[in-house]
Amino acid sequence: MALLTVKDLVLGYDSQAIISGINFTVNEGNYLCIIGENGSGKTTLMKTILGLSNPLDGEVLFGDGLKKNEIGYLPQQTVVQKDFPASVEEIVLSGCQSKTGFNPFYSAKQKQLAKENMEKMGITDLAKRCYRDLSGGQQQRVLLSRALCAAKKVLLLDEPVAGLDPIVTKEMYSLINNLNHSGMSIIMISHDIHAALEYASHILFVGDDLFFGTKEEYLQLSKETL
Repeated sequence: MALLTVKDLVLGYDSQAIISGINFTVNEGNYLCIIGENGSGKTTLMKTILGLSNPLDGEVLFGDGLKKNEIGYLPQQTVVQKDFPASVEEIVLSGCQSKTGFNPFYSAKQKQLAKENMEKMGITDLAKRCYRDLSGGQQQRVLLSRALCAAKKVLLLDEPVAGLDPIVTKEMYSLINNLNHSGMSIIMISHDIHAALEYASHILFVGDDLFFGTKEEYLQLSKETL
């Protein structure tokens, strides 16, 4: 059963469609890269999946017991967010908020989950450091740890390597790839087609001509249109 199914989705603003006819599925273990020109609707699509934006038409369906609040999300950072005055530990723990319900305090289980995800991202030694004092690469690891606290089976990543230098970018892609190989399904917006083709199992091209299929199908189509 598919974890996520998008059917005949129409996205836009103020009843004006910017893109329509989006159809794709994400199964357990898939690594889907969403590519396309700036302004084509990639981020709007991701926010629609999360329920942060409403589609003009169509639907987003969850399967295999997946709930909307069990999807981890790493959005693009704003300048203000990069200067957030909280500790690494506090930010990672905030990824558990969807699990706390009406309880204003984090449970021992949630604190342990945050600790484990910091260990996965190699940032345990940064736990007490202030987030705004970290490098860009360290901040992305913190935000990925936070997203993992919310994620049960699916991670949504919006340009996770934007602004990072080549070495840190490679490290970030490796971390994401390891998460995928451990069973986490990945949906990632990327401007880097080369990285998409290296890591992805499936490609969704968002633009005038929509495409969804396996990486191999995308490569074959690209050869045929050259």
